[in-house]
Amino acid sequence: MGWLEAIVLGLVQGLTEFLPISSSAHQLIVGRLFFDGMDPGAAFTAVSQLGTEAAVLVYFAKDIGRIIKKWCLALVGKHPQADPDVRMGWMVIVGSIPIAVLGLLFQDAIDSTLRNLWITVATLAGVGVVLLIADRAARNERTLDRLTWPHAMWFGLWQAAALIPGVSRSGATISGGLFMGYKREDATRYAFLLAVPAVFASGLYKLKDIGDDTSVAWGPTIVATLISFVVGYAVIAWLLRYISRNDFTPFVIYRIGLAIVLAILLTTGVITAT
Repeated sequence: MGWLEAIVLGLVQGLTEFLPISSSAHQLIVGRLFFDGMDPGAAFTAVSQLGTEAAVLVYFAKDIGRIIKKWCLALVGKHPQADPDVRMGWMVIVGSIPIAVLGLLFQDAIDSTLRNLWITVATLAGVGVVLLIADRAARNERTLDRLTWPHAMWFGLWQAAALIPGVSRSGATISGGLFMGYKREDATRYAFLLAVPAVFASGLYKLKDIGDDTSVAWGPTIVATLISFVVGYAVIAWLLRYISRNDFTPFVIYRIGLAIVLAILLTTGVITAT
């Protein structure tokens, strides 16, 4: 991968990570369509996501800092466990368990088999339909202060579906929240918080693979990560404003349209599935 490819893929990562349209799918498609069939690889994707998750840390710095501080104090008995921020800290930990366990169990498939673009076609369209149903059925009444332990685990299971390229971490997690009756803003905010430990753990774990004989070099990876941070921060601010007044229909239409275009490109041999 050269510098131009890294810049483009960093932009793609920043633009698509938080929108419910799947950043991993877009990196696969852009790489294979415009850069001689190149697959950026699971390691590059995971590490470049560190940039977008760093944007989450900066954007929600006040909230995250408060949660971590109170959770740590409660852990040593210097703050009440019943505090909402302490509960949220535990909820994020509980919600992160499914993706950690499933990510380790199915690591080989995630790095290879599941990166087949026909699978991406299916997940783009399928999760688009799921998001549409969830958005239409949503009661939009439950807030995060009513988050329960079972709901935290269900949120985590929905997030774990994003291990498959094309699903979308935010799309799956938000859909799960809507099905459970949470407001769009609250489901989206929790999806952002829940992604932080999962993405950082995955990205840091994959750092060891950057620069080996089959992966992207350090320089382009760092450039892509920095770009994804800047663009991702802007997308977070925009998305939170957007969903306070609008539904997810445009993203559903986009997902299904992209799935159709990708299926045509694969069928006509413009790009290959693997």
